[in-house]
Amino acid sequence: MLTMLLGLLFAQPAFSQDTVEIGVIRDEDVHVVQRMLYPKESRSELGLHVGVMPFDAYLWTPNLQLSYDNHFREQLGFSLIAGGGWGFKTGAYRELEAPSIGVAPYAFRYLGSLLGGLEWAPIYAKMNVDGARVIHFDVYGVARIGASVEQSVIPSGGIAVAPTVSPGLGMRLFLGERTALRVELRDDLLVEYRKITQSTEFKQNANVTVGLSTLSKRPERR
Repeated sequence: MLTMLLGLLFAQPAFSQDTVEIGVIRDEDVHVVQRMLYPKESRSELGLHVGVMPFDAYLWTPNLQLSYDNHFREQLGFSLIAGGGWGFKTGAYRELEAPSIGVAPYAFRYLGSLLGGLEWAPIYAKMNVDGARVIHFDVYGVARIGASVEQSVIPSGGIAVAPTVSPGLGMRLFLGERTALRVELRDDLLVEYRKITQSTEFKQNANVTVGLSTLSKRPERR
């Protein structure tokens, strides 16, 4: 027992001499590593979308949109979209123009538009669905400018060709290597001249669209 106590007393703490300083890992040195299964860079994309403008009190407007995107970078690309539709009178409009009231609102229905601009897609992610399937998707913002054509519901009200600014937010759900389901909410901001009132008015067309798009083949790596 005495021998053991003497051994412990004179033992050298060698483990303290082997400590190695590894430094501190900074936040900017930590990156999330994720395999991007469906890249868009250097690919073009064609899409067909159905939409509706549901927030107008006087007109309910189903529409059809055709899109073209050129993804010159993974997160940045050129976006072009052309569409057409028709505004149907809502119950509120029909009630106002009925003989009991007799006041037809000076409303303009959407006929078509051509818009182009830049798309920025900063988010690419994947989601586990019921533990059975992993879905890849991206989220993008878009800013387009162009023109819209609208027609007065009142027959003598004329047609307006309106300069248009159109910000939007969308999501692309990849169904395969070359196919994606797209959902987009865009807000067309129009400045149009009204014939009857001889005034320039601001108008807002919020449009919700859902569609399918096809991407070109992935470029071969050299």
